[in-house]
Amino acid sequence: MDSLFFSNPIGLGHITRDIAITQYFDKPPTFVTGSQAANFLKKMNLDLLDLYTPPPLPIKNGKLDHSLRWLWQYYQYYKNCKAIAKKIITSKKLSSITTTTNNNNNSTIVISDEDFASLTAAQQQNIPNVLITDILETRFTHGPASIIEKRMNTSMKKIISKCDAVIYTESNPSPSTIVDETTPQNIQKVGPIVRTTPHTREQLRKQFGFDDNDNNKKIVIVSVGGTDAGLFLIQKTIEAITKIKNDDYRLVTVSGPSIPTSSFMSQSDMYSNKNKNNNIYHLGFIDNLHEAIYASDLVIALAGKSTIDETNAYGTPGIFIPVKNHFEQEDNAKKQGYTHSDVFRLANLIEEKIALPRNPIHCDGAKKAYDIITNVLDEK
Repeated sequence: MDSLFFSNPIGLGHITRDIAITQYFDKPPTFVTGSQAANFLKKMNLDLLDLYTPPPLPIKNGKLDHSLRWLWQYYQYYKNCKAIAKKIITSKKLSSITTTTNNNNNSTIVISDEDFASLTAAQQQNIPNVLITDILETRFTHGPASIIEKRMNTSMKKIISKCDAVIYTESNPSPSTIVDETTPQNIQKVGPIVRTTPHTREQLRKQFGFDDNDNNKKIVIVSVGGTDAGLFLIQKTIEAITKIKNDDYRLVTVSGPSIPTSSFMSQSDMYSNKNKNNNIYHLGFIDNLHEAIYASDLVIALAGKSTIDETNAYGTPGIFIPVKNHFEQEDNAKKQGYTHSDVFRLANLIEEKIALPRNPIHCDGAKKAYDIITNVLDEK
């Protein structure tokens, strides 16, 4: 299989689940993405075309503002990506034809993780194409502005309906997702797609240094993904920890590649000095968050789907705070029983949730997704 894997570069959730799928590939794909997703792939020395530059989400203090303006910027970004994707796919198609004895024997496939520009380009070139997604529509706007977004959703559903397969990473649609006669019929539900680890939880706790000083310490991880949208959550978590009169908790921050630890170090130093011990650690950016999640006792995170799925898969209790007005995160959080306002009662939630038993959930979405992709090529 000669595959081009176009991965949405906003955050790290798309690229991490894509890596989970490609572990089954005999031949590694060529990834096309950008931003922090590209930097993530560079650390792994994978084949990469770093070509996408998405507009930053206008998030301030945990709230998404100016969504219509951002939507317009995203549309312009989509048009630029379509031109980039067309050039790459055309080149790959010509290369494939010249290296086969039968011009109809084209084993090239385009896989898109919520990158609709590449799907459009692939469909125009009659290249087999597969979409990976957990959304069937967007709902960033309200009122009169939503008319524009509804038109964009109509176009998006047309693109989805032309895909050879749609890998849907939900077992069921979100409660507020409209599922009607316009919903594409080529959707195949695979459930959560998560990365795996060959290590035991005890081995990982030693690797991360969680058991260095006191085996009885409860590890609380606060993780905010690949953008700078989660700074507010790190700050609120540190603030909450100061309110808990329990030195058996150790807070570990995983700030991702876009938030320097200097932006909240003074706050955490104040906490450490106040308690006269060093109960807060900064891991910064790590590329094996799923293993840190497995090793921890509680995860506090933004309501990104991949982090939620990995937390649930490994059975670690979690608290998920969505960015306000971000429809997808608010939907994800609602399924887990949280809203944005829960950020103001983190201290109580930490003590409540950390006492919950571990309840791992078996997930084989990555293998199912791989099987769907190979079946598409077999049918072609």
